[in-house]
Amino acid sequence: MAAIIEYDGFDVAADCEALHEAMDGLGTNEDTITAVIAKRSTAQRQELKENYAQMFGEDLVEQLKSELGGNYENAVLALFHPHIDYLATEMHEAISGAGTSDSVLIEILCSSNNEKIEAIKEKYKELFEAELVDDIDGDTSGNFGKLMFSLAQASRSEDDDVNDDDVATDVANLIEAGVETLGTDETRFNVILASRSYPHLSKVLEQYAEQVGQDITETIESEMSGDLKEGMLALIECGRNRPKYFAKRLHESMKGGGTDDSTLIRVMVSRSEIDLACVKEEFQSLYETELAQWIEDDCGGDYKRLMLAICEGNA
Repeated sequence: MAAIIEYDGFDVAADCEALHEAMDGLGTNEDTITAVIAKRSTAQRQELKENYAQMFGEDLVEQLKSELGGNYENAVLALFHPHIDYLATEMHEAISGAGTSDSVLIEILCSSNNEKIEAIKEKYKELFEAELVDDIDGDTSGNFGKLMFSLAQASRSEDDDVNDDDVATDVANLIEAGVETLGTDETRFNVILASRSYPHLSKVLEQYAEQVGQDITETIESEMSGDLKEGMLALIECGRNRPKYFAKRLHESMKGGGTDDSTLIRVMVSRSEIDLACVKEEFQSLYETELAQWIEDDCGGDYKRLMLAICEGNA
């Protein structure tokens, strides 16, 4: 369930007037900016951009950039990105920065279906004049690179029919590649986890646990390490319960000293119109505390108020 939906009674001209007044003259009224943009859908924010330019002869996003700062600015600007544009941009920043932010690649590729990955690839090429698959290939390495490259092909089977013989073969291959061999054949895990349909994988994982006596996540935890382990675990978690996966991502972004604000912003914004309400429920179930309370305790100022407004939603 989405937290943010189309705002009923949307008045684009009135909203543009409110935003202009909030940034006109000395000082900025961040409360007004938050009240407007956090309760509008992405499509409605695009209308705001178009009408603001027509009404005031200025680019709304550029005006916001000039008036705001810090994590509050980053979150506000993220809200003005259409969903696929935002994910493509996050992928590009993860790859083109100093080193590669592998956790971003894992989060986006492991949680996206074929259709979304293809859309991200198209937008990536449009925005950055480069092929996402080539950039991933050039910037990652080893078995982790192979996993990311496989997922970026957007070729996971979408066949809902499950063949019992194929399931049995995959279970046997996973057992042979992991607990029954010295070392681990990561390639076999890649082939099965990155390409099989989710209904098929569900049966594979169920039978694997029955035959081995442990969940496959325990095997991966003990047999693999680093980014490859995180990628494999993310694939399994997203296949089983995507909102739960994102609840864990939010928890990781705020636990311990300091906050991983880029992850917090990305998950809150990117899931706000998809399943953030479900993510909140999973967060409560996992950590026995409301997501809003974690944000309240971990963030500050206008940034906190914006994150809380997104969390509350308008649905």
